[in-house]
Amino acid sequence: MIRILHLSDLHFGRDRPELEGPLVHTVNRLAPDLVAISGDFTQRARRGQFERARAFVDQLAPETLSVPGNHDTPLDNLFLRFLKPFHRYKTFIDRNLEPSLETDEMVVTGVNTVNRFSWQRGRLSRRTIRKVARSFQTAGDRLRVVVLHHPLEHGPEVDKRLMRGANAALTALNDAGADVVLSGHLHNTVTRPFAIAPGCLFVQAGTGLSNRLRGEPNTFNLLTASREKIEIDTFSAGDDAVFDVRGRRTFTRSAEAAWVAD
Repeated sequence: MIRILHLSDLHFGRDRPELEGPLVHTVNRLAPDLVAISGDFTQRARRGQFERARAFVDQLAPETLSVPGNHDTPLDNLFLRFLKPFHRYKTFIDRNLEPSLETDEMVVTGVNTVNRFSWQRGRLSRRTIRKVARSFQTAGDRLRVVVLHHPLEHGPEVDKRLMRGANAALTALNDAGADVVLSGHLHNTVTRPFAIAPGCLFVQAGTGLSNRLRGEPNTFNLLTASREKIEIDTFSAGDDAVFDVRGRRTFTRSAEAAWVAD
């Protein structure tokens, strides 16, 4: 079984500094095979915020794979936003905006969904989806994971517009055999199969460190997974600034290849 720890929306610049040490300690204690970080390292993409984000990542012992979020491009510097939107992200976090990782047990593909021309709403092109599908062609029996910032599905409680191309992307990812899509952006935890692609599991992380909470405490997810069974532990920080397991969900494959909650 593969163990992937899923962090998102750290938002250095609007973070809770008292949680940084406990979060680093918990991640390193859990020692997952991979830490996937699905964007929004910073609040305003300022150099000092990226420096703090880089220092945080450097403290993590496991291997990491990261993609940018919409807050990782400058909002208040139009020159950088339109001409060099990812310059600071590439300098401090990763020059590759769509990294990938292959091991004997998993294939993980990062996708950049940030749209420099629209602050909140992401985008996902057909070309990108074809690229992800190709990355899974030789995956065989290995777990297939996609990491992106903007979610591909919204619940009825979400008033933001869904990312352009999301439905077509979900269908294509399901056809390509994607097992899990990890996302963030909305600062709420979601763990369920996608409604229009039940063969793919929707795992959305809340915010790991931000003080911009939306109805739940600071959280992250830990997946213990194979292609037939996935257990998701959601850790959250209480008033004592300690991250503990507060919820667990388990999904198994049905005979029709859909994920079903146990």
